[in-house]
Amino acid sequence: MTDSPTATRLSPGDQAPDFTLPDAEGNPVSLASYRGRRVVVYCYPAALTPGCTTQAVDFTAAAGEFAEAGLDIVGISPDAPDKLMRFREKEGLSITLVSDEEKSVLAAFGAYGPKKLYGKEVVGVIRSTFVLDAEGKVERAAYNVKATGHVAKLRRDLGLG
Repeated sequence: MTDSPTATRLSPGDQAPDFTLPDAEGNPVSLASYRGRRVVVYCYPAALTPGCTTQAVDFTAAAGEFAEAGLDIVGISPDAPDKLMRFREKEGLSITLVSDEEKSVLAAFGAYGPKKLYGKEVVGVIRSTFVLDAEGKVERAAYNVKATGHVAKLRRDLGLG
């Protein structure tokens, strides 16, 4: 038995954990405010890193297409709001990015815990994506997703484009 946290993974049909977290401007963003619309919640390890930049840029490029299909996008990382602001400005991101410095929301989504990094087990953010229905229930849950090509795969899975 190890002392490392174990992530409880979400499955289709589960109610997504509600949250209110600050965005890049420090304004509160609440999952409950998206009720009535579907939302993609994606969890990523760190702003301004190559893989996370690729993923955020891809989500931004596809945001219009997702919006037309009734899907909003919210990215969650443990970065402070000021770092998220630098990330948005540097990369021209238009999607909503929120800060979970305590990592409690990431853990509630099963996106924080033991993972393999360069062959070693570490505890950190598990790159994950969730599609939630209009009532906040999980439609799709994907853990350990790849940064490159993930948005294109999600678009195909959802029948967009």
